[in-house]
Amino acid sequence: MKSDLLPIGKMAELNHISIATLRLYDKMGLLRPRYTDPMTGYRYYDIQQNARLDMIAYMKELGMSLSEIGDVLQKEDVTLIEEILAQKNEQIHDQIRELRVRHDAVERAINCLERYRKSPSTGTISLEYIDQRYIWAIPCAENFYEKDISSYEHVLATLRQALLAQGFTQIHSYNTGTSIAKTDFEEGKFIPKQVFIFSERRLEHIPGAAVIESGMYACIYLDNYDDEIACAEKLLRFCRDNHYIIAGDYVCEVLTEFNVFDSDRRSMFLRLQVPVSFLRNNGKTS
Repeated sequence: MKSDLLPIGKMAELNHISIATLRLYDKMGLLRPRYTDPMTGYRYYDIQQNARLDMIAYMKELGMSLSEIGDVLQKEDVTLIEEILAQKNEQIHDQIRELRVRHDAVERAINCLERYRKSPSTGTISLEYIDQRYIWAIPCAENFYEKDISSYEHVLATLRQALLAQGFTQIHSYNTGTSIAKTDFEEGKFIPKQVFIFSERRLEHIPGAAVIESGMYACIYLDNYDDEIACAEKLLRFCRDNHYIIAGDYVCEVLTEFNVFDSDRRSMFLRLQVPVSFLRNNGKTS
């Protein structure tokens, strides 16, 4: 044995890894000790082998598994390294996209809860400016207004199935909305047009994506699903009494849910909203 070789403990200490790791690398063929004492089985390393340990550490930082590193070191093929890293790069992008979706959902939940805390009491009408919003919608195939909340649950289940088919995750489906066409709402007809999710980001690349334009909205808040029609009718009367011009579709938005407190029935906090414009003194609308 060369006197300048390092025992396994010293080699591990120099490279800030464990003795068990060096034993694993030996077992997998990633880094063999320069000398193994046949009597004691003790492993000894040359300090120049630090270069191999540095390369293994670098590849691990790039996200490569030990088995992938083993293949690369065994085949000594630069092309293989490039192929593995290209795959890792795509995996990282997927993880970033997933984290961005979760981040958006958390921010949206925080904003909705803050809106709940600071909103007017149930049944109070307000005028609010609402920023542009992005949605992903499907046609509403069932008129849940003619039935009970079980019908609405079927509509939500259909939406979630469609979301999964488009590659969305479940987390998207906790801030949902439904709409009624402008003409139907003006005539007092409760016929749902679409059911949709809200998103923090543009979704132009996905069929069914749309934009709800920014503007002034007549809004009313409520915490009971069964009160929607009565409150929507109150909102419509408010617009008529104040000579507001209904400028688009009626929207019922589920700001947040409190099902943790009630396991028998969906407990929702809703914001009903109607886009409105106003007649100015010059006779023009705004």
